[in-house]
Amino acid sequence: MTEHFPLAALADLAALPARLPRYDEEAARAARDRQASLTKPPGSLGRLETLAIDMAGWRGTSRPQIRKAQALVFAGNHGICAQGVNPFPQEVTAQMVANFHAGGAAINQICAITGADLTVIALDLDHATQDFTQSPAMTEAECLDALNRGAAAVDRAADVLLLGEMGIGNSTVAAALAAACFGGAPGDWTGPGTGSDAAGVAHKAQVIARGLERHAGVSGDGAAILTTLGGREQAAICGAILAARAYRIPVLLDGFICTAAAAPLHVIDPALLDHCIASHRGAEPGHGRLLDAMAKDPVLALDLRLGEGTGAALALGLLRAALACHNGMATFAEAGVTGG
Repeated sequence: MTEHFPLAALADLAALPARLPRYDEEAARAARDRQASLTKPPGSLGRLETLAIDMAGWRGTSRPQIRKAQALVFAGNHGICAQGVNPFPQEVTAQMVANFHAGGAAINQICAITGADLTVIALDLDHATQDFTQSPAMTEAECLDALNRGAAAVDRAADVLLLGEMGIGNSTVAAALAAACFGGAPGDWTGPGTGSDAAGVAHKAQVIARGLERHAGVSGDGAAILTTLGGREQAAICGAILAARAYRIPVLLDGFICTAAAAPLHVIDPALLDHCIASHRGAEPGHGRLLDAMAKDPVLALDLRLGEGTGAALALGLLRAALACHNGMATFAEAGVTGG
């Protein structure tokens, strides 16, 4: 794959911030200069301008393009479902994966419109993780395997990577990861997920509290938090984020669950997520709090809470528009317009 992957041990994560590629300031500066020369008032395209500049910095060129957008949706099952945290049975995970493959889900439609190549990767759905109120959710070997499988799924020819997930019970996992990474009461992070009522949400918070109490020793250790409380799709998302960084590919993160999956990397070093863009601020209560904790400014706010990568696929459309303006607009000199 690369000189960095596959990882031999989770302990290797700590060395990655110093070894992975960094933002190309020269390319970003050239892109910023181009923005200043285009036929528009300075800053008038707002976030579209900064998106284009950031793409330039990570792709290492003043005129970045999206020839290939890769969307990866990872699916996994969770032992925490034994605690009754979800109104749907775990069989739904595999059923939804089949729906993705058949082209019948929301993510299929949005990827078709915005031009993303979608791949859905099911991670041992017949072998759920352990119940984290009773033991660590994964062994180090299981977590490492999922992380490396996520890294291996990234196409080094992609210009941008979209990440999403599917897994019954993973809104509980996400809330547990967020609480372990950033503190606060479990109830601060817990929401309805796939449709839990108020009593169900309260029960989820109680379950998370038991898990956090049992594993209090992982505080401050991102790799241990991921192994102890996470799932295979969360570990795969982390691996994909890191491989994308190795290939200088910017990442569009989806909603609460996807963003929480990345949170253990933030604990290891916030710089590991510098190439990640928050696609949207969703309706799940903990998502805005999580984005604030990670200092990520979302591109969209559409009250989404579906997951699947839908928010990332929608943000891709805006990213394409940003680059179309950046690359296609005339400069003042080219257009013969006074004021440049």
